[in-house]
Amino acid sequence: MQRSLFLILTLLLFTFFTGISQEQEKEENRLLFSEALALHLPQYNDKANKAYQQRNFKEGKRLFDSLTNNCLSGSYIDDFRLFNLRDKEVRLHDIHKPIYLITYASWCIPGKGAIPAINDIANKYKNNVQLVVLFWDTKAKVKRVSREFNKNVKVLYVDETQNHSSYVVKQLKHSLGLPTCFLIDSDHKIMDISRYTAVAYDTSIENALKKNFNQINEGIVSFLMKDVEARPQSDLASSHEEEEE
Repeated sequence: MQRSLFLILTLLLFTFFTGISQEQEKEENRLLFSEALALHLPQYNDKANKAYQQRNFKEGKRLFDSLTNNCLSGSYIDDFRLFNLRDKEVRLHDIHKPIYLITYASWCIPGKGAIPAINDIANKYKNNVQLVVLFWDTKAKVKRVSREFNKNVKVLYVDETQNHSSYVVKQLKHSLGLPTCFLIDSDHKIMDISRYTAVAYDTSIENALKKNFNQINEGIVSFLMKDVEARPQSDLASSHEEEEE
């Protein structure tokens, strides 16, 4: 009897420590977003600068898409430190749902119809995806704009003038420009990076809202469909039970 208990305990301990070892190895083998940028951004900047100097915007877009799709997507977002409007530090890794992150600044504010569309998206996917709007600006300016977002949108900011987060500013702001959208899964893996395209100024508010909504919705729907296909049936069943409750 004692021998059987000893063998069971040994097996449990072996399984436990093997799991920890595998998880540590998995963490160590992850390529961080900042590391992927360091590897590929210099070459991209050289080619993109030449393309834009020649006003070859089609080539510039192709280069951006190639960088994000082939070099940055699949890396893991760093645990960047941001701030909410109560001056509380917020770490991206503390958000355990998938994240749709949009970056803005005072000179690059949401365009026509963008905020209502973001609010609608946040309401629609509040149980599945956390909408995060990140402003590179002072708290006072961000606070004024934040009133237009609903409670399901997490509004964060980094005040570059205070030099609190020069690292995150360099990696997230100056590397890819504004506004940029990041779709990040619950494991903090970057699934997609895109530039947010503003609609034409003379577009009606109804059409502007629709175009903004579709632009975000398309990426999220595609991600959620892939996520459902990849999840085990047991997870899907438990998730369905939670929704029914």
